[in-house]
Amino acid sequence: MTTREEIVAAARGWIGTPYRHQASVKGAGTDCLGLVRGVWREIFGTEPEAPPAYTPDWAETPGGAGGETMAEAAGRHMTAIACGDVEAGDIMLFRMRAHGPAKHVAILSGGNRMIHAWSGRAVVETTLGRWWRARAAYAYRFPGLEG
Repeated sequence: MTTREEIVAAARGWIGTPYRHQASVKGAGTDCLGLVRGVWREIFGTEPEAPPAYTPDWAETPGGAGGETMAEAAGRHMTAIACGDVEAGDIMLFRMRAHGPAKHVAILSGGNRMIHAWSGRAVVETTLGRWWRARAAYAYRFPGLEG
């Protein structure tokens, strides 16, 4: 059985990995989704599904993917939980603009902190402050974790 500590340790192992759109290679480059994909591979092995190609503005472009693509994919492989019930090792999806789809993801590390890849930066561990909480849209738990 997987523990929250194992998930957080795996995510922390990615800290400092540079941001690279659509990448998921520890130390070489990743985006926010790539971080979660990489942690999944470290903990569970093969990814449950390959993400489709996506542009950095996939949610904003006319005729783009739209919808709740990330939330739907997470829901196929993880357990949905209330945003207020998150614990270390859970993931949160955020809306980056009002009424837009959730398109940013982070892994909670405990103590009101999260690990995520931020465009133009690297994977970092930061505070899950008011700005992020106001944008929280969905939360999920990795398989095998209990509340």
